[in-house]
Amino acid sequence: MRRYNKDLLEAKNITKTYSTAGGPVPVLENVNLTLQPGGAVSIMGPSGSGKSTLLYILGVLESPTSGTVTLEGDNPFSFDEARQAAFRNKRIGFLFQDHCLLPQCSVLENVLTPALVDGAPDAATRARAEALIEQVGLRERMHHRPGELSGGEKQRAALARALIREPLLLLCDEPTGNLDQRSAATVADLLLDLHTRRKNMLVVVTHSAELAGRFPERLEMHGQTLRRR
Repeated sequence: MRRYNKDLLEAKNITKTYSTAGGPVPVLENVNLTLQPGGAVSIMGPSGSGKSTLLYILGVLESPTSGTVTLEGDNPFSFDEARQAAFRNKRIGFLFQDHCLLPQCSVLENVLTPALVDGAPDAATRARAEALIEQVGLRERMHHRPGELSGGEKQRAALARALIREPLLLLCDEPTGNLDQRSAATVADLLLDLHTRRKNMLVVVTHSAELAGRFPERLEMHGQTLRRR
């Protein structure tokens, strides 16, 4: 299992403002967040409060208007696009509300997708993918395509895919939002269990008070900034 020498995720004074025909629209204002290795935090808030925008900035999918983000001491927004893409691929895993699985690929092929940037997966990477698929309870579905899976199974496959590169940081945007109660509970159990085993950093944006309540640190978006719940 991967080990990390530097110690944290740090977002400092993150501000995001969108320019529109009607004038600037502030979404985030001086947001600060620090997370140590092994740390886990849930973020709640009403729709449109900036939760997902913050997640995308932490994941280097969107740039802040001002402020800095550092992970393992590196500021990815100082990198060019190619280096940012490599940074995301190696250090950050993503789990979205929509599983985003490739319909023409099997579960195993989908899980291996992030590793293809390095060329054809070697035996060790394939073994890691198969182990992850087994850990999320999909061993018997490994060679099935997404169209043959239930909603909960698709999200479990997406979770395995998010972890294939052994990321330092796992970001989840409404990971149980499209699931029935039973499937949501299963995905939540797996998410937290795998986080505990791997000791990565975990940030989950959710509307589910039940899911948020399972986290040791719980935050809420309020007036374009974060506060403890």
